[in-house]
Amino acid sequence: MPTDNVANLFELQGEKLQVTYTPTSIAGQPLFTYTQGRKTLTFKKSEIRTTKSPIGTLVTVQIDAVADQKIVFFSLLLPDLNLLQSTKLSIKALGITTTSKTSLGGPQLVKGAVQSYKTEPLSGTARFVVS
Repeated sequence: MPTDNVANLFELQGEKLQVTYTPTSIAGQPLFTYTQGRKTLTFKKSEIRTTKSPIGTLVTVQIDAVADQKIVFFSLLLPDLNLLQSTKLSIKALGITTTSKTSLGGPQLVKGAVQSYKTEPLSGTARFVVS
């Protein structure tokens, strides 16, 4: 078994939501599924933004938008991982729902804080899956 396995399937859940993320699906492209209650949203390719940072990897998708009111993003903050000889690890991550207020004139016309945040601790598995 190779020692440089990289996690390519994340299955996480919290109290109110479930998230599945694969940076490289069988089709060779990123895939992200967000489920909250009866609402399930699936994102692929350019709909998924990934940012590497000193605190982990931030994976962001847009889950809602209301013209001239708000845009809602969901971000998954994933820790850096070393699978080593394993193909599966238990992990904890953080889900961040960001609501950005909008206006026709741009964010400079929004009074007060433009963004507000809700966080949810997530736990689950990170796995290396051969595709």
